[in-house]
Amino acid sequence: MRRLLKFLHTMGAIGLMGAMACLIVLLSLTPPPEALAGYALMRGAMGAVATWIFLPSLAFTLVAGLLAVAFHPGFREAGWAWVKLATGVLVFEGGFVGIQGPMQEEARRSAAALRGEIDAATLTGALAAERNTLWVILAVAVLNVALGIWRPRILRLPRSDLSRPA
Repeated sequence: MRRLLKFLHTMGAIGLMGAMACLIVLLSLTPPPEALAGYALMRGAMGAVATWIFLPSLAFTLVAGLLAVAFHPGFREAGWAWVKLATGVLVFEGGFVGIQGPMQEEARRSAAALRGEIDAATLTGALAAERNTLWVILAVAVLNVALGIWRPRILRLPRSDLSRPA
């Protein structure tokens, strides 16, 4: 079980960080909203990456990490694991609030503008803000990987009676 959870957690982290890197590249290549056809195409691509790569990878990483802590008593006693859990929650919340939601919404709105259903002037074009959010979340994800690899002795929590062998 431990190896399976480690595998799922690692694969999720690879997909999550790869999706963020892909989104950063797409954001840097996205034309302004005035070039509506190109803007809508890129926003559609970003919405697809956020939906089909970023979100499932985020879920795999989070669920596998939580299960690993639940099943492995050593992780419950390690301070680095709790720091990693706290920063993982930041990645999770930032991913939903700062990446997933805005990218899907702007993809939907740009497609509607391309069809003439809404005014193209209402598109946000918040490329710099989204790119900055991605860089911050990517940096926190890199910190999580570093914590998982080096496992520094940040804080050693005392063993509870439940985790001691009988």
